[in-house]
Amino acid sequence: MDSSFDEADYDYAASVAGRAMRSMAEQRIAPTPANFAVWFLYFAGGQDDLRNAIDLLIDHNRPFDSRTNQDLFKTYVAPQVSAAAVVDTSERLQALMGAAKEFLTTAIADNHSQMQVISEVADQGKAGVDPKALVAQLMNELARAATRATRLEAGFAEKTRELDVIRDSLSRSEERARTDTLTGLANRRALDEFLRKAQATAAWGEPLSMLMLDIDHFKAFNDNFGHGVGDQVLRLMAKVLREKVREQDLPARYGGEELIAVLPDADLATCADLAERIRHALAECTITRRSTGEVLPSISVSIGVAQYRAGEAIADLIERCDRALYLAKSSGRNRVVTETELDRAGTAG
Repeated sequence: MDSSFDEADYDYAASVAGRAMRSMAEQRIAPTPANFAVWFLYFAGGQDDLRNAIDLLIDHNRPFDSRTNQDLFKTYVAPQVSAAAVVDTSERLQALMGAAKEFLTTAIADNHSQMQVISEVADQGKAGVDPKALVAQLMNELARAATRATRLEAGFAEKTRELDVIRDSLSRSEERARTDTLTGLANRRALDEFLRKAQATAAWGEPLSMLMLDIDHFKAFNDNFGHGVGDQVLRLMAKVLREKVREQDLPARYGGEELIAVLPDADLATCADLAERIRHALAECTITRRSTGEVLPSISVSIGVAQYRAGEAIADLIERCDRALYLAKSSGRNRVVTETELDRAGTAG
């Protein structure tokens, strides 16, 4: 977490903690350390993404169940906690760079020493010194140089291997930081980065669309069959979504059982067609309880679809997509609703 919060004075920290605990009580959120960290950061400010996510959940009367609380912690708090690992890696890199500098300094010094000896041997040759003695002296110096070079090469090889380990560790850490652990899809951090780039492209007139899907009656499914089976269903949803989108699209986990896909260079109709294919594919899936082999009831999903409008904020696109999803649920579930139907529903109202 941000070190500035650790340095906050007692009164300020106590005030933020009090607001966090009151809100957690209002939302009936268990006062665990992880949940408290989320709400402390929310009231402390400085994290717009966390504030927007919680505000959106509150505005839509979403329950803060255990899964939602875990998602908030993993997405917005855990990456800050893992910053200590980044500091450790940085220190290791600094040590390696210092060692590499020392190796190079030694190599340069050895090179100067060898050139000095060779120059002295050449001077002795001009002075008429016995050639056999000169050759012997030169051979001895070359042997010493070869020994020093071998030691340097071994040292460089060892440091190179250590650099490879650090590089692989950084790559894995970066991948974990951008991936949802349950579904294997992109997480909110990766989604936000992708959306920023996609918005920049859309500003030049390229279409950009989005779909958001949610399992119908998922709470009842979890209550009847357990969270383990619910997780299995989420992984199945993620697999179908990943298989149906195009290579340039980004499928991601938005939160809880909600998944999202961002489609650059795709208009509303194209996105709606894809949403229908996803809905049909999921309806045809067979779900089997792994522990017993029992075939479970099929699932259905509701999907909202929206297209980016020039000049708007990405948050507006997401909010419109979310409203389309909830219209799909309120009008019977197991269907795709586009923002066009939102407009019609607004006119009719």
